Amino acid sequence: MKKLGLIAAAALAACVSVAEEPAEDWTASRYGEADRLGAINNLTPEKTAAAAELVTTGKTYSLGMITGRDTPAYGPRSYDMTVLQLSDGSGTPLGENKAVGNDDLVRTYVGIGSQIDGLGHMGIDHRYYNGVHVSEFVTTSGLTQFGTHTLPPIATRGILLDMTAHFGVSPVPDGTPFNIAEIDAAAAAAGVTIETGDVVIFHTGKMKAEEGNTTLSPGEPGLGVEGAQYLADLGVVAVGADTWALETIPFENEARPFDVHLTLLAKNGVYILENMVTDELAADGVTEFFFTLGTPRLEGSVQAIINPVAIR
Repeated sequence: MKKLGLIAAAALAACVSVAEEPAEDWTASRYGEADRLGAINNLTPEKTAAAAELVTTGKTYSLGMITGRDTPAYGPRSYDMTVLQLSDGSGTPLGENKAVGNDDLVRTYVGIGSQIDGLGHMGIDHRYYNGVHVSEFVTTSGLTQFGTHTLPPIATRGILLDMTAHFGVSPVPDGTPFNIAEIDAAAAAAGVTIETGDVVIFHTGKMKAEEGNTTLSPGEPGLGVEGAQYLADLGVVAVGADTWALETIPFENEARPFDVHLTLLAKNGVYILENMVTDELAADGVTEFFFTLGTPRLEGSVQAIINPVAIR
């Protein structure tokens, strides 16, 4: 009985120990209490200058897809455009030179097509990057902090990790996670070492395989939580893929939806690039390139429709 009593006491102590274990403290930025830019702090003029030396042929690659009415989007997101015939059509030409023209009106969610997720996109229990509470920056007329209009130009080294080559199949099957082992193996195969200030993009073959679809696939291969934290610890500025959510779906843990988004955006301030066009880069065997992105300066926007450019 004495032995059983000791076992019970030990079990109780273990339970108390687990219960009292402090929760993960993810709210403090490594870049300081006032930081609102996250991993973009890892960009430097020296990094940009070194990345520019990767340009040897001058060939450019558009990493953004065309966004239109039929672009697959995470519901209820949608896109629509109306062309306004200001002086064309039935309008009267202007002046003796008979000038005519058109304008356009776009009604769209900004998180559609090729996009960057800003740090105000997803948080944990109403707190976002650097512990900022939703009440401190979200208004119906725009974000007062973390707006993507505040992002400086991103000009740095881009790395393409071809996961179709790693797994030997294209597209990589839905629900396949990329974690440390897969990332390191793909980087070794590409002959690159991931460094602070880089932008890392995964090629999965998913976008090419879904070409022509007007609805999103319910699943996709993608980054796992371990892999996301690993890349964040390496100091990357952004992570992207030729998929609509970057992370593997079904999620690694169905009880923790979009955990990669939370790991990158909320916990580490690393930006997410979704729906990147990667098939031409992969077909050309490009593994590193000069990456450049100027984010549209729409004041207070959570996300932005983008067209980054890769130059080799």
